Amino acid sequence: MKDKITLAHGNGGRLMHELIKRLCLKFSNKILDEMADAAELEVSKKSLAFSTDSYVIKPLFFPGGDIGKLAVCGTVNDISMKGATPLFISLAFIIEEGLPISVLDKITQSIKEAAKKAKVLVVTGDIKVVEKGAADKIFINTSGIGVIDHSGRHIGAKAKAGDAIIINGPIAEHGMAILNAREKFGFVSNIKSDCRNLNFEVRKCLRASRNISVLRDPTRGGLATTLNEIADSSNLGIEIHEDKIPIRPSVKKMCDILGFDPLYVANEGKFISFVSAKDAQKVRRALGGSARVIGQVVSGHKKSVHLNTKIGSSRILQTLESDQLPRIC
Repeated sequence: MKDKITLAHGNGGRLMHELIKRLCLKFSNKILDEMADAAELEVSKKSLAFSTDSYVIKPLFFPGGDIGKLAVCGTVNDISMKGATPLFISLAFIIEEGLPISVLDKITQSIKEAAKKAKVLVVTGDIKVVEKGAADKIFINTSGIGVIDHSGRHIGAKAKAGDAIIINGPIAEHGMAILNAREKFGFVSNIKSDCRNLNFEVRKCLRASRNISVLRDPTRGGLATTLNEIADSSNLGIEIHEDKIPIRPSVKKMCDILGFDPLYVANEGKFISFVSAKDAQKVRRALGGSARVIGQVVSGHKKSVHLNTKIGSSRILQTLESDQLPRIC
């Protein structure tokens, strides 16, 4: 690890995970050591999911969403990845002096609409104002609580050999939408962020199968980095098939032009489910026409992810190393 924090420490890749592990060692306990986006808590014989996140995206408004919608969806989705039903969220603002009230009104209206769609309540919050130059317009922190209905299933951090891997739709839309909006490359494009609440899609997934071992949303670091995290925690190998991974032509073209690998580009409305092979098609059908079975968990090449390419070769997908695009969430 470098001696100073860099933007790469927040990109979802190797440096960020090293930093998280360094910090978590100071507070090590059974719950935290799972290293999940949401913690599973036992309170008065009930199982709760609890998560917190901060949003520092640039620009604040982008095709398909804004920082307010993102804050709600991000926390709702982290709770959902524990197989929980999100119920309540908190809302805290750090606002830079000089932010137009009209911008704050627009963001809070977006929060209201996203929370209503997710059927969650904003129940507490906070506001802090800092001097001009001490922040970038506005930062938002949210925390969320949901109820886990086990019903004979356990959604954990570890996959099982033989699991099929299903994704609910095309990848890399969020990262490419943010990049085009931020850098103003001038691409005439219909690419929009996939930012949305996933709780109802997850419910469909869970109703279709009781044999789901892992649910994860591949945000920072993209699909490849998330799969590496799961392979590492499971001590198993993962194989995915390039020709099965859904990606829209416009997104693929933009990635090719700019030299981005879509497997490492952030998503905000996608999730992967690891499900027993016998239930794979049931889950895929439950998720709809955009869902695809993209790979499987194997006993070989432990802790690594292999991509079977369209031309018949195979290559190892590493965890994201360098900084592709900071501040995308």
